[in-house]
Amino acid sequence: MTTASASKIYCPSLTQYQRRLSREVKIGDLPMGGLNPIRVQSMTTVDTMDTLGSVEQTLRMVEAGCEYVRITAPSVKEAQNLLEIKKELRKRGCSVPLIADIHFTPNAAELAARIVEKVRVNPGNYADKKKFDVIDYTDSSYAAEVERIRERFRPLVQICKQYGTAMRIGTNHGSLSDRILSRYGDTPLGMVESALEFLRLCEEENYYDVVLSMKASNTQVMVQAYRLLVQKLDEEGLQPYPLHLGVTEAGEAEDGRIKSAVGIGTLLEDGLGDTVRVSLTEAPEAEAPVAKALIDRYTTRAAEARPIKPLVVSSQLSVGSEKAAQNNLATNNEQLTTKQIPIDPFQYFRRYTREVQNLGGQNVPRVMVDISRLSAVEYADLRAVGHLYSAFLDKFQMNDLGADYVYSGQRPVPFMLPNGLKEVVDYSAWVDGGARADHYPVLTAAEYAGSGAKHAELNFVFQTLDSLTPAALDQLRQDTTAVLILRTDNAHAMPEIRRAFFELLNEGITNPVIIQRQYPELTPEQTQLYAATDVGGLLLDGLGDGVILSTELLPERPKEEWLQTLDQLNQLSFGILQAARTRMSKTEYISCPSCGRTLFDLQETTAMIRKRTDHLKGVKIGIMGCIVNGPGEMADADYGYVGVGKGKIALYRGQEVIKKAVPEEQAVDQLIELMREDGKWIEPVTLEEPVGV
Repeated sequence: MTTASASKIYCPSLTQYQRRLSREVKIGDLPMGGLNPIRVQSMTTVDTMDTLGSVEQTLRMVEAGCEYVRITAPSVKEAQNLLEIKKELRKRGCSVPLIADIHFTPNAAELAARIVEKVRVNPGNYADKKKFDVIDYTDSSYAAEVERIRERFRPLVQICKQYGTAMRIGTNHGSLSDRILSRYGDTPLGMVESALEFLRLCEEENYYDVVLSMKASNTQVMVQAYRLLVQKLDEEGLQPYPLHLGVTEAGEAEDGRIKSAVGIGTLLEDGLGDTVRVSLTEAPEAEAPVAKALIDRYTTRAAEARPIKPLVVSSQLSVGSEKAAQNNLATNNEQLTTKQIPIDPFQYFRRYTREVQNLGGQNVPRVMVDISRLSAVEYADLRAVGHLYSAFLDKFQMNDLGADYVYSGQRPVPFMLPNGLKEVVDYSAWVDGGARADHYPVLTAAEYAGSGAKHAELNFVFQTLDSLTPAALDQLRQDTTAVLILRTDNAHAMPEIRRAFFELLNEGITNPVIIQRQYPELTPEQTQLYAATDVGGLLLDGLGDGVILSTELLPERPKEEWLQTLDQLNQLSFGILQAARTRMSKTEYISCPSCGRTLFDLQETTAMIRKRTDHLKGVKIGIMGCIVNGPGEMADADYGYVGVGKGKIALYRGQEVIKKAVPEEQAVDQLIELMREDGKWIEPVTLEEPVGV
């Protein structure tokens, strides 16, 4: 479905770090947007009626770095108790602004707006309907329904204006109303229009203390929706409202952090975002440090980044919207006001490439692991790149997280590799080794430009934006064996590599590209978040046919530590590809971060379901604590596990409820049985003997 957008401009600049200048919104004593820092926030998980429990958890969250704290208010009684929570917090010297989270209940929102500093409403279920009905609206009946909703929403706007209370209009991909779905479908445009209906009324009432969000568990949808929102605000001449960034139901542990970084980090790279909430199925205190780590990367980005040469495109490309030149989006981005960028930032299209071996074309993106720092490689060492050797069977066993390529540099592996794993060596080592057909050389840009021998089928070439000269581009255009490895040492890394992709697109170069990122002297946690941002942001735009991550500038370490690092980088690479929805290699858990509405222990339940199902490849399981975060928020999950009452679970196939009120102690077994009925269940396989030599 088309986005119906004339302009592709959605951020201040695609080639320099420049934060979007949004309207400042007062939230208590801590303003958001404008020139203020990007704020950190999270949400309590304690029952809102537990006043002391909510207070104690809020204090822990503030200590962990939260600048705003959100508390659910599903009914009037919880909204009323927000006053007691606020009194106790102020009594203890805590002035953190409080945000009431409202679903379905306008009366609760109107009460909460008189108590707390901000209310959050979801347009999909605030006076609108979500019953999974398809309705054929006429223009007049649609307009009448919009007006009904506006009249129900107007009192809240007037109360917020009177009390100086801020508001977040927060659209969620999974809870779009039947009305929006009937007209716009399950699309980013539907998400944006859902919010704009409410926003237009706010502006009619001269109420501007508004923050906007476009959350989804699907990172592609989430990023496209935020971009389209910014473009639509500009197109309609609306205020540049602050943006609240978040990926809903990101999950737990490494997967949750990677998924959050792919979505949130991609937008931060383009200067979008005024507050961040990382949604993990963990204690809320664990969320703030992750959000802060993502934000802190941009504190000095503008000063540290090297200039990236401006975008120059062919004259035959269509001209973009001129209107953006008249407002703040394009004031420092002149090259984009008259030139069309060669991708659609609001819809996913993978860059067309020719197929070279198993790279490019219709192949999934490939994973390459750099093992060149190992002084020697043994059979068991390949466990670190996902290939498991069994001495008992004397063979390697297939693994869904097994790397596709290893880069061994000057030290070729001294034994035959398992089927499916290919080896890449330095060009000089390839020549000295007799130009073996089962080894693939990687050449520097200078070596590639030379007249030396090349592999007949596959040659990798290190390239940077600066090395993509007209001569290099012409050589690549004619070479059906070349695969680029794009890299940069610019602090503004993702935009520079994206700029290189734009060069390839505008010049009609269709060679596959592997994205390389190196992270010297970073902690594993930083590497995880930075790589997910840098590589994931490109993959979301359909750019990239593979990934190689390395820490090659780290000092020498014992072999076991190196193997542990390689294992982490290999798993991280697959995790990024999965989070960007470009290669599904393991089970995906779409689990909400818990809140006061949750009807079971989300962390314990998620761990239990993961233990039973994490061997299933590419199956998506939604684990939702309550019906508010139920079938809608699971959006594109294959199966759902949703709390519907104390000790009672509803099981879903997609968004269709299959079993209602299943006793909690039987629910996981019945979920597995449902998968078995659908032919999706595979019994877990264990090795006959521990891996080793």
